[in-house]
Amino acid sequence: METAPVHPTISEAEVQHLAHLARLQLTPEERETMREDLSSILGYFQQLSAVETGGLEEMQRPVALVNVLRDDQPSQPFPPEVLAALAPEMQDGFVKVPRTVEAD
Repeated sequence: METAPVHPTISEAEVQHLAHLARLQLTPEERETMREDLSSILGYFQQLSAVETGGLEEMQRPVALVNVLRDDQPSQPFPPEVLAALAPEMQDGFVKVPRTVEAD
């Protein structure tokens, strides 16, 4: 008879520490659910580490990929009226976008 794998347990303090690092405010019920879920996830890693992988060839991906890029082909730009219809806002013939970086 096979016994169920023993999952590593995560303590309440570890869950609180992880929640603090992730800036999460968890209810006691959420902390308990998180503790159970994290313990279960660690159990899966424990199962994976028990698999004998000696003699297997290392791989980066499960499928072989080939570079699927194509050569750049010059083409006509969008006509200004099409660009203006697609842009949320235009100014002096240019697409206006919100500032994303503040200057010092």
